[in-house]
Amino acid sequence: MDNQNMNKKITKFDLVRAYWMWNFFSHANYNYERLQATGFVQHLAPIIKKLYGDRPDEYKECIKRHMQFFNTEPYFGGVINGLVIAMEEDKANGAPITGDMISSIKTGLMGPFAGVGDTIWQGTLNPIFLAFGVTLASSGNLFGPAIYAVLMLLSLWGLGYFMFMRGYKLGKIGIQELMQGNLLNRILVAASCMGAITLGALSANFVKLSAPVVINIGESSINVQQKILDTLMPQLLSLILVLGTYWLLKKKRMSATKSMIILVVIAIIGGLLGIF
Repeated sequence: MDNQNMNKKITKFDLVRAYWMWNFFSHANYNYERLQATGFVQHLAPIIKKLYGDRPDEYKECIKRHMQFFNTEPYFGGVINGLVIAMEEDKANGAPITGDMISSIKTGLMGPFAGVGDTIWQGTLNPIFLAFGVTLASSGNLFGPAIYAVLMLLSLWGLGYFMFMRGYKLGKIGIQELMQGNLLNRILVAASCMGAITLGALSANFVKLSAPVVINIGESSINVQQKILDTLMPQLLSLILVLGTYWLLKKKRMSATKSMIILVVIAIIGGLLGIF
């Protein structure tokens, strides 16, 4: 290998283009056999050509390497993409990095970063932004859905870009230090706590269930909701409904569709009988 072939440099333009290609095509050909693998190769295609275009055998090997099964959260997990680009660049320039090393790093990191990323988006930021949008929309403000969409896009693209570029800068050693430390666990715990608090607040505001049952004793009337349930705990029935739904989903492993059907049936029966 001559010195010219050992001087392959990835530019900032290459990284930015790769990020946006990953951003829009990570799930473009999502399938059960390889999941995000084709999207991964798609966003790396210009970089692979730049690094190995004059070495056909290594070019084919690189494509085959990244066509293996891959799946992670695409934004927070984009740090893996940046890391892979840095390793491929070093490998193309003669560093003692093998294809198996790169594949092992991808496989080892995709699970942990997927867990953290999914917790951040689905369990934390999405409910928070959704609460803003739903609150505005429920009051008749047409900007509610737009605000939700803008907040989600800005946070997704912003953090995704940061993690992608950080992965490239950290390189192999930096990622290993991150995984060996306790940072990911702290992020996961903090995101889980914030997500639980947010979901609790949303449940208290939007889940409403009451029992307008009146018990007549002689000339006296007792409103079950006001005189009994609210005395024990305000919104007690709403809390029971939320915890019951959690029990169905988490403990009984019931699908969301079946749980929804059960809730609808209970609501219809309770409404017809005048219980709820």
